[in-house]
Amino acid sequence: MKFSLIRPLLGAFLLTLSMLAVGQAQAQAPKSNFAEVNGVRLHYLSAGKGDPIILLHGYTQSSHMWLPLIAELSKDHLVIAPDLRGFGQSATPAGPYTKSVMAQDVHALAVSLGIKSAKVVGHDIGLMVAYAYAAQYPSEVNKIVLLDAFLPGVGNWKDVWLLRDLWHFHFYGETPLALVKGRERTYFEHFWNDFSADKTKSLSEADRKFYTREYAQPDHMRAGFEVFRAFEKDAAEFAAYAKTPLTIPMLVLTGEKASGNVLIDQARLVDSQVEGVIIKGKGHWLMEEATSEVVPKLVQFLK
Repeated sequence: MKFSLIRPLLGAFLLTLSMLAVGQAQAQAPKSNFAEVNGVRLHYLSAGKGDPIILLHGYTQSSHMWLPLIAELSKDHLVIAPDLRGFGQSATPAGPYTKSVMAQDVHALAVSLGIKSAKVVGHDIGLMVAYAYAAQYPSEVNKIVLLDAFLPGVGNWKDVWLLRDLWHFHFYGETPLALVKGRERTYFEHFWNDFSADKTKSLSEADRKFYTREYAQPDHMRAGFEVFRAFEKDAAEFAAYAKTPLTIPMLVLTGEKASGNVLIDQARLVDSQVEGVIIKGKGHWLMEEATSEVVPKLVQFLK
């Protein structure tokens, strides 16, 4: 057969493959949703079907941070990634911003979606919410993952809370808000650069712009500061939760250049089934700094 005859067939074949690839990509893209739960309007991403997994983001970020993980987990699971109250596209109520109340928001969302049991993953502030979720609803969580930060009220938590270079834990109120207004990017660079092992391999420029826009929305910086103001209340509640240790399989991933053994040691005070892994040479932003290492570990654990 002459090539002139084969070429149209080959072109049609390649076009079909391209259309299939586009269709698969569209099918895997998470949906953007809103729900009124626990007295607050939450935005959340959803994708896939099957055993539910809930992903909880941290400070300076939103549900957007989980996109690489959602792409993998949604092949076999229903994945729900909410913007916590005060963040992303969710509402910014006056309060409270304790991690227990934020967990109650997420639980109410899960109930509204018919989710009776789930695996819960949290990074940074999100790991505090994940722990509060498991502590309040232990029979409804079958696995939990904590990614790099600390648990207020557990063990020697004040060794972290009162560190001099972590001034932002105490940076809230009218004056900080006035100082940061219009300079959100400058403020967030402290986190994205100083908490990473290598600031050139931390969050991408596109993500930095994305999160800056989100937090520059009216009232979002105020809401973000409130999560820090609530730490003392969180500490009291977490200390009470810790008196009844969890018996849920827990994976703790930390950056060697960030929380290291601190979070792993804390986790073993609140759960009897902890696997701790320190990601060598990496900082706080594990999803961005060590994507190729962290995502497979999470997928394997959450199977």
